[in-house]
Amino acid sequence: MSEKVVHILALTIAMFFATSIAAASGDVSTEPHIDTSFHANANHHQQIGASKCSYTVSIKTSCSSVKYTRDKISLSFGDAYSNEVYAPRLDDPHSKTFERCSKDTFQIEGPCMYDICYLYLYRVGTDGWKPETVTVSSPNHKSITFQYNRFVPRGVWYGFNECNSVSTVA
Repeated sequence: MSEKVVHILALTIAMFFATSIAAASGDVSTEPHIDTSFHANANHHQQIGASKCSYTVSIKTSCSSVKYTRDKISLSFGDAYSNEVYAPRLDDPHSKTFERCSKDTFQIEGPCMYDICYLYLYRVGTDGWKPETVTVSSPNHKSITFQYNRFVPRGVWYGFNECNSVSTVA
């Protein structure tokens, strides 16, 4: 084998292991992005007899966010098999939700799913808001953390979709 082929092969193997380790750690390492093709399934009704699961969603607001936000914040996450949890309104201005340097925790019920591989946030309003991390956990799954640390744009689904990379790593 030529030195160039060996180098490419070694690099490919190293990338595979790095991706596998990142996926196994429960942290999503890519950057959040706007997804104009994503639409939360607000009309998703659980099938009769289908299992319901409880999810704990913890959102840490960045210390470089605005002091507080009155914006409407929605969340959607799911797996590669079209199982989705949609929370149309997490915010509550009266309870000081999403203040700078705070951590807010929500209990959300939805369909049971395989490994969570996407999560999006949606913001409507003019205040702005900068989450640092969003962590989803369930008694049936390891927790997964999505690293935002960026202001969520207004009026678009903004987040992560690792469903394709998860299926290729597994």
